[in-house]
Amino acid sequence: MESEVPPEWASKPCIMGIDEAGRGPVLGPMVYGCLYCPCSYQKNLSALNFADSKTLTEQKREELFESLKTDKSIGWCVDVIDPRELSAKMLRKTKINLNEISHDSAIGLIKKVLRNGVLLTEVYLDTVGDADKYRAKLSGMFPNVKFVVSKKADSLYPVVSGASIVAKVNRDRALQNWEFDETTEDLNRNFGSGYPGDPQTKAWLNDHKHPVFGFPTLVRFSWGTCIPYSKHFVEVQWESEDGAADEGGNPKGRKRQMKLSNLGFTPTKEAKCEEDGESSGCKFFRARKLHPVCMF
Repeated sequence: MESEVPPEWASKPCIMGIDEAGRGPVLGPMVYGCLYCPCSYQKNLSALNFADSKTLTEQKREELFESLKTDKSIGWCVDVIDPRELSAKMLRKTKINLNEISHDSAIGLIKKVLRNGVLLTEVYLDTVGDADKYRAKLSGMFPNVKFVVSKKADSLYPVVSGASIVAKVNRDRALQNWEFDETTEDLNRNFGSGYPGDPQTKAWLNDHKHPVFGFPTLVRFSWGTCIPYSKHFVEVQWESEDGAADEGGNPKGRKRQMKLSNLGFTPTKEAKCEEDGESSGCKFFRARKLHPVCMF
């Protein structure tokens, strides 16, 4: 998910733009993309007709992406954040919010490009949270780089517009080519845009909910959009594994109520039992550390 290691121009002062696609949808990954080039090539970017990806048709975005891939004066890279990772971080005991996840992704791209030997001197980004705090955070981590953090950066700076196209095209392709872990017969790909307000997406969520296993792994189950659909989901009582046992052998760990669907569990055909001598020999259950509480 990146261009080849840059040629000789990488050792010259370079500029980079960073942008994301898929921050708001309830379905699919969030993708951060970057585009970089020599500072001396910056004026040429305007002639490539880059623009905020949201203002372009899908066909035009694809054309521009294929064009920039063949431009030897441009490098690019993406970070694809899986929907399960997004939800797991946002629902963990010490929560990581979407802004922090976004910051970490952008920082990861900067580090990756620097490790590839690119001499970054300027980086342009769209603001995530408070612009001044974000700029100060980045400057503290990369003191030799000038950062410009601005609202609507994808509309103001061609290098960010190019990054927007990189992110959007790869997000669209990831969604279109998504390989479902689930293999139930009634599973379909008619999920629309993936945005919470899309009637087709709403219908798909309603048709693909399961009272025990929640939603398919394509779904960001931590999104508030999912709450109405989980109204009749089965509730499961979980016990802490770190508590000591009492005199009767029962764990003292604190108990709490949590919906199984909130953990993103979904069934697959690969979950058939394997004869390996384990009481919970099913691959699906072993991977999630689930054990039977009663036998029928």
